[in-house]
Amino acid sequence: MKTDLNGKVALVTGAARGIGKAIADTLAANGALVVYADISPTLEQTVADIPNGTARHLDVTDAEDIAAGIEWLVQKFGGLDILVNNAGVNTAGHRVTLEQFPREEWDWIVNTDLTGCYLVTKAAAPAIFKRGGGRIINIASVFGLVPARLQCAFAAAKAGVVNLTKAMALEFAERGVLVNAIAPGSIPIAGSRGLFSGKDPIMKGRLEGMLSHIPLHRFGKCEDIANAALFLAAPENDYITGSVVTVDGGWTAGYSRDF
Repeated sequence: MKTDLNGKVALVTGAARGIGKAIADTLAANGALVVYADISPTLEQTVADIPNGTARHLDVTDAEDIAAGIEWLVQKFGGLDILVNNAGVNTAGHRVTLEQFPREEWDWIVNTDLTGCYLVTKAAAPAIFKRGGGRIINIASVFGLVPARLQCAFAAAKAGVVNLTKAMALEFAERGVLVNAIAPGSIPIAGSRGLFSGKDPIMKGRLEGMLSHIPLHRFGKCEDIANAALFLAAPENDYITGSVVTVDGGWTAGYSRDF
C-alpha cells in the first residue's frame, strides 16, 4: 500500500526495533516526517539511514520527559498529525499464575503498556488538535481480547489499551481525531525467532503448538502490523474510529482444528 503523507508529522514510541521501527519506517517511506522515540541506546543508529526520520529519547513512564519531548517536537516541526503508541513490554521471566506474579513486574508492565499510552496521548493530543485533527493508533494485542494463561499483567494492560482506545475515539471525534488500535498476534522478533529455531526440542514443540492455532499457519511479520498502521494513518481512512484491527492470521477468529 502507498499513500501520501507528505507534510504530516508522526511520532512513534518504542521505535528502535521490532514493530515500532517497522511502523516508523513505513510512515517515513510514505512521506511523513517521523520522530522515532525510544529509550534504547541504539536509537540513533536505527534512524541513521532514514532521511526524514529523527531520533528522540522518550520514556513513556516519565511525564516530565514526555512533556519535554512533545514541546521539542512542536518547536522543531510545528505540530503533530499522527501518534502511534507502540512502546510496550512483557515478561519472559515470570510466566506464573496470578498469586505468584511479582508486584514489581505488574507495575512495570501496566505502567509502560497502559499508563504510558495515557501519558503520551495526554501530552500529545493538544498538538494534534491544533492541526485540526489527525490520527492516533494504539498497539494493543490479541491477548487484550482473548487472554492467555500466565500473562495476567500483559493481558490486563492490553485490554485496558483496547477500551482506552474506544474512550479516546469517543472524546476526540469532534476534534477531528480518529483513534484506533491494532491487536497483533504472534510477531516474533529477532530474539524469539532464535529461541524457537534452536535445537531445544521443548521450544520446537511449543512453536508447533502455537502454529497449530493460527489458520494461516505462519507467524506474522512486523511489516504486517506496519501496513495496518499505514492504512489507519492514511488520508483515505476518514471514517474508521474506535475500532480494533486484529492482525493475527486468524488466531482469534475461532478454533481452527478439531478438539
